[in-house]
Order: sequence, then structure tokens, then C-alpha cells
Amino acid sequence: MEGMKRGIVFFIPGGVLFFGALLMANVNGLSGFVPSVVGVAPYVVLCAAVFIGWRFNRSALVFSVLILGFCGLTLHLTAGSAGSPTPRAEAVFHFITILLPLNLMILSLLKERGIFTFHGIFRLSMIAVQPVAVAGFSRLHAVAMLEVLKARPLPLEFLDGLALSQTALFAFILGCVVAGLRSVLRQGAKESGFFWAIFALLTGFLTAGRGVVLEFYFTVAGFILLVSLIEASHAMAYKDELTGLPARRALKEDLLKLGHRYALAMVDIDHFKKFNDTYGHDVGDQVLRMVASKLARVTGGGKSFRYGGEEFTVIFPGRYADHARGHLEALRREIAASAFIIRGRSRPKKKPRHVRAGTAPLKSVSVTVSIGVACRDEKRGTPQAVIKAADKALYRAKKQGRNQVCP
Repeated sequence: MEGMKRGIVFFIPGGVLFFGALLMANVNGLSGFVPSVVGVAPYVVLCAAVFIGWRFNRSALVFSVLILGFCGLTLHLTAGSAGSPTPRAEAVFHFITILLPLNLMILSLLKERGIFTFHGIFRLSMIAVQPVAVAGFSRLHAVAMLEVLKARPLPLEFLDGLALSQTALFAFILGCVVAGLRSVLRQGAKESGFFWAIFALLTGFLTAGRGVVLEFYFTVAGFILLVSLIEASHAMAYKDELTGLPARRALKEDLLKLGHRYALAMVDIDHFKKFNDTYGHDVGDQVLRMVASKLARVTGGGKSFRYGGEEFTVIFPGRYADHARGHLEALRREIAASAFIIRGRSRPKKKPRHVRAGTAPLKSVSVTVSIGVACRDEKRGTPQAVIKAADKALYRAKKQGRNQVCP
């Protein structure tokens, strides 16, 4: 189940958009629309991405589409000499195919630091320096640079027929690998968007070489980055960053979708303030993540949300409280049985291969939760009323000694 979830996050939305573009560019009935798309879409995508990226303060998107726009325009202007390209035009082409994936890869790794901040202006200046340097080198040393750019470190004949040089091919593969690994590790729409954007460009260069179809893939790459930003912004609004569970905003929307039968539970970590006061907020965050990981796997068709602070909510659509109680009881026992190890300041984040002799034993503490559960009935006809009833049940659970489920 977890692997399927990771796959969905990786392929949506970037993968879906890429394969849709692949079909459009290669299916006879659809490929005829490519020139029309290229005539308008690049400008729409560029303007929309710059505006939305500026509005949401996402410098990576703004800088990426500016790079795509400049590179695409440069390739379009030099495409006229594609039949017998001059050494200068060839040098520019190969410079772009090397620098483009590397720039996108670097932008995918950098943290968001704003557009008109010191970091943003510095990054923009680094991007702006590159076309100046490329123009200078290609004008003064075009022939010499071509020999370097088109070097063949691997004596493989099948690579010689590709539009990309071996150096550019390596740059694209490196960009795909780095962005792909980052996407798998972070499971974010932004990271997967960069992978599919780089992969779309690689596909364009390998299948189209130059021309209208390549410009189409440039547009697709920009559109993937734009949609990925929107997807990431949606996740930020509806997903709790610390625990990974859906946030309270998502809970409010899901409550509106419930039918006439459902159970709802309020879950609270016992003595959470004591954890923070005794061990610090870092340990408190670890406790929240541990409990959230158990809540994410609650059985019985339940869906968990972070309500706020140390409180969580679990919804059981189509269930009565008696049915939900058994699954909540199993959840409570699982959390209580899970030993929580206090991570000391000197403890490494990763488990070492060899434990040194004489190392002090790690401190293990018990984490428990109290749960109150209620269901919709004639007296409680609204989600707010059910939440209030579950809150009262939660209060009784705490008053009666904690670490229990109260209906």
C-alpha cells in the first residue's frame, strides 16, 4: 500500500502530463495539433508560471521557466541554420543541452529563498551570466569549443547518431537521477515535477532533435513545473508538514462529504506537555510523528487527520461507534506497546553499523493516547455536534485515568 502511494505521488501530476504529451507528439491524429499548441502555449505557460511563481514566492519555478524560455527561444532562432549549421550555432546548441539539465537539477535542490531577496538576485545573476559566457565562447572559440563539447569519452557508435553529445546525455541522465531520487525520498510534487520536466526535455532532444516538436517538449516541461507548483501548494495547505497527515483544512472538507452514518474519534497524546517540558520540543515533535505514523495505518476504513497541537481526528465513514471502537482500541494498544526511544543530542540520526562498547543505554519512555469516539445520530446531526460529543468522551477518558477509549 505504501509503495502504491509513493508511485502515485511520483507519477501525478508530472508523469501523467508527460505521457499525454508523448501521445500527442507521436499519434497521427493528434500530432497535427502540435504546431498550433507551440504557436500559443509557450507564452501562456511562461506568463502564468512567472505570475503564479511570483505570487506564491516560488523562485525555483520562476527561474526554471525563464531558463526554459530563453533556451527555447535561442534554439528557435538558431534552427534556421539546422541544415548546415555554423560552428557558432552548433556550439550554442551543445552548450544549451549541457547547461539546461544541470541548471534545472540545481534549482530542484535549492531551498526557496525568494525572488527579490539577496539569495534570489544572486541566483538570477548566476543564471544571467551563463548566456553571456556562452555567447562569448561560441563567438571567439566556436571550433575549439565544439571539439570539447562533442568529445567522445565512450567509443560507442550508437551514441554518435543522437542529437545530444555524450556530455549532454550524461548531464541529462545525472539530472534525472538526482531529481528522481529526491522525489522518491521527499515524495513531493515539486521534486517529481523537476524529474518529469528534465525527462520531457531529454525525450524531446532524443526523438525530435530540433524544430517544432522540440519546442513542444519545452512547453510541456514548463507546464509540468507549473502544475507541480500548484499541486505542491495544495499539499502545503491540506497536509500537515510535521506529521504528514491531512491537516485541519482537509478535515473540514471531508466532513462535508460524509453521509448520514459515520463515527468520529478525537485522539489526544497523554501528558504531551510533560514531554515538551522534560525533553524539549524536538522530542515532542518525534512523539507526534510516531503517533501519526500509527494513526495513518488505522484499520476499519478510518482516515486520520491532525486536528491541532497534540490532538488528532479519525473519521470512519459509514460506521457506527461500536464498530470504530474496536479498531481504535487496537490502535491504542499498538501505540502503548511501542517503546519510544529518547534521541539524545549526541545520538546520530542514522543507526551506526557498530555500537561502541560501554555506550550508555538509551532511555525508553512509554507513549499513550486517550480516545473519545462518537457517531452521528438523531441528537447529533451535524459534524460539529459529533466532534463536540467525541471531545466530551475524550475528556472522560482522561479523567478516568487516560490510555483508554471512551464512547
